[in-house]
Amino acid sequence: MDLRLFGVALAGACVAQSVSAAIVVTNNSTIWNAQVAAGGMTVETETFNAIADGFYSSPFGGSTASVVWSASAAGGLAVEGGVFSTTWSNVALTFTFSPGVRAVAGNFFGTKTDFRNAEVYFAVALSNGTTYEGYADSPGDFTGFRSTTSETISQITITVENATGTQFVYPSVDNLYFGVPAPGAVALLGAAGLIGYRRRR
Repeated sequence: MDLRLFGVALAGACVAQSVSAAIVVTNNSTIWNAQVAAGGMTVETETFNAIADGFYSSPFGGSTASVVWSASAAGGLAVEGGVFSTTWSNVALTFTFSPGVRAVAGNFFGTKTDFRNAEVYFAVALSNGTTYEGYADSPGDFTGFRSTTSETISQITITVENATGTQFVYPSVDNLYFGVPAPGAVALLGAAGLIGYRRRR
């Protein structure tokens, strides 16, 4: 996807998205977490903090408690300080995960060659063809997706373009959040009022 096509429009509007009745998108983590909980899901987080700084061959994988993920990018991958990125600028960063999830979110942004934050226009494409386009300038920028049907999301692809047009930029992710089904027994007991504690994750 050539992000230059929508860069000027996004400078004023900041965000745009494709039409998909099955996917709800939000930039508010509180809203996303509430929607996930209302859908009978819990959140599992991949922080990338356990991955040593350095360069890695593509693909590279890891897992949360119940989701196995794999990252890939042309030319390889790079990690620094818990930020997952690409070795080369102007290439796509793709995460594939199994099993598919009904909700996924992340801190999607761009970095410069030295991993400092960059002002970027970014695009996230989901496995069902849904795309979301926005602006980010820090690792705190949040974008969340939630399926309103039984359809699951099994892949996301992130691309970025420098908003200032002056430096190379790299698609980067600080955290990935997966909405997974709440454990059946705990959900049932909780609904019946028979349990008064929550297991720490």
